Amino acid sequence: MYAIVETGGRQYRAEVGQTIQTEKLPHEVGESISLDRVLLVADDENLTIGTPVVPNASVQATVVDQFKGKKIRVLKYKPKKRYRVRQGHRQNYTRLRIDEIVAGGES
Repeated sequence: MYAIVETGGRQYRAEVGQTIQTEKLPHEVGESISLDRVLLVADDENLTIGTPVVPNASVQATVVDQFKGKKIRVLKYKPKKRYRVRQGHRQNYTRLRIDEIVAGGES
């Protein structure tokens, strides 16, 4: 069984026991959270597609880690103008472990 969930403006495929890396969420490590924007739920026989979300469906997850991603370098350059700007950036992420997928259904 798997589900497609949306969080932080991005969509992730979630399976029970899997860990996913999402944009930073305001939760503490070890805290259980519920992702309610479930766009699709699929098991062995059934496929439920939401319009835009599946009613009463949710994905239960546990926050495993809050961490920073790899550093990227941004370089701005304009030729013949002596303009050079170098900047670095590290994005904050949250790692979630998927505990349970609640399929929901029509209500």
